[in-house]
Amino acid sequence: MRISDIQRCEIRPGRLVEWRFSPVTIAAAAALPPDPRPPAYIQESHIRTARSVREDGLFVPTWLGAAFDLPGEVDLDALEGALRGWTLRHETLRSGFRWAGDDMQRFTLAESDVSLHREVVGEFTDAGALTRYLQDRFDAAADALGWPNLIYTAVVREDSTSVYMAFDHTNVDAYSIHRLPEEINGLYAAALAGSPVTGPSVGSYVDFCEQERANADGIDDAHAIVARWREFIARCGGRLPEFPVDLGLEPGGVLPTQKLVCEPLVDAAAAAAFEAYCRPYGGSLVGILAATSLIVHELGGQPVYRTVVPFHTRLKSAWSDSVGWYVGGAPIEVPAARDLETALDTVRAELRANRTLARIPLARVLRLLGADFRPTSPDMYSIISYVDARLIPGAADWAEQKAYGLLRVSYGDQVCAWVNRLHEGLWFACRYPDTDIAYKNVRRYVERLRDLILSVPATDRPRPAELALS
Repeated sequence: MRISDIQRCEIRPGRLVEWRFSPVTIAAAAALPPDPRPPAYIQESHIRTARSVREDGLFVPTWLGAAFDLPGEVDLDALEGALRGWTLRHETLRSGFRWAGDDMQRFTLAESDVSLHREVVGEFTDAGALTRYLQDRFDAAADALGWPNLIYTAVVREDSTSVYMAFDHTNVDAYSIHRLPEEINGLYAAALAGSPVTGPSVGSYVDFCEQERANADGIDDAHAIVARWREFIARCGGRLPEFPVDLGLEPGGVLPTQKLVCEPLVDAAAAAAFEAYCRPYGGSLVGILAATSLIVHELGGQPVYRTVVPFHTRLKSAWSDSVGWYVGGAPIEVPAARDLETALDTVRAELRANRTLARIPLARVLRLLGADFRPTSPDMYSIISYVDARLIPGAADWAEQKAYGLLRVSYGDQVCAWVNRLHEGLWFACRYPDTDIAYKNVRRYVERLRDLILSVPATDRPRPAELALS
């Protein structure tokens, strides 16, 4: 699935229809007692960050979304049934939070209390006007500090219908978004055929939150994981790592607006060659990180590249198909290397040593460290993410479906990049501060990354034992 913003996902005119939770459902939620299952640390951190930034006077939309087409003339009743069925399948979508003083309390609707309200917004003949409307609507309807914080829409035409869905990040991660086109298409086809929906039940992210938090609360500041984070942050100068190139930002300045670059990186043949070259070291994730370490040293001169690598936390099969925010982070440090193979060796060793650190939420670690990490930006640190999306159900249909994963690009002082391997090749997307210097350095990074991927030689000589990163 190509990562994009809503401006670049092939929006076409049509009749706009939207679904939100009905007033009856919202009233039922307001009367619910607290659900004793706590928020995940990552959820709590996200919401507290949103509140902190809002208190500083800035509204920073941070929703994620998906866009994809359904073929032919749509049956709105069948689509509504599919959307409701999907919502019931994933408990986090009918669960939210309210404040009790400075504490967050969860509430969760029963399936029987969930109904959708459908509204025909109207006909849009101009794609630009429709795009602006959808962005503004999603900003309001998928707000981290509000509830409900999700919205489903469809742009209806005679020959096809485009579905656009947006969620506050507390409900979804990238994998959840990637699964959306296949799941909704399957539920919609079953509704059209009048067939019952079959398949195994899906684990609840709300249950996962409770389990993960109990595990995290079982460690203290003397735990080895906390000690390793303490040492890493100290070597970062007491901060979490930033992208180590000049972004043209003034220290202590206001949170800048962001821009997005998204484009093909290399084609399928080049992606396969890069993977083959990197496989003995652990695969393309290791390769992307190793290449990044070389490039940022060229651009910024830093002797060590430090970053936090995102990893999924779907460690049990029960969570494999579950919608939620199953992401942790592991720190790595890569000294400047003389060549790609040396960097690959180092990244491989760092990931092998540190990946288990992702199993304890970073927000819990920071709380134990006792440092003042009051967030002033929606991104606590810069990331480079790599996902091989080809095996995700429905991936082979994404191009035909015009399927996109949507990012909201608004404000932020970090560089966050995503490299997805698709059937067509590698796709690159990156949010970065909107300054001339950041634009030039991000462009240099993208071009050098492309060059390095294309430069790897074919080889059949023995290589190091492969590192499993799945």
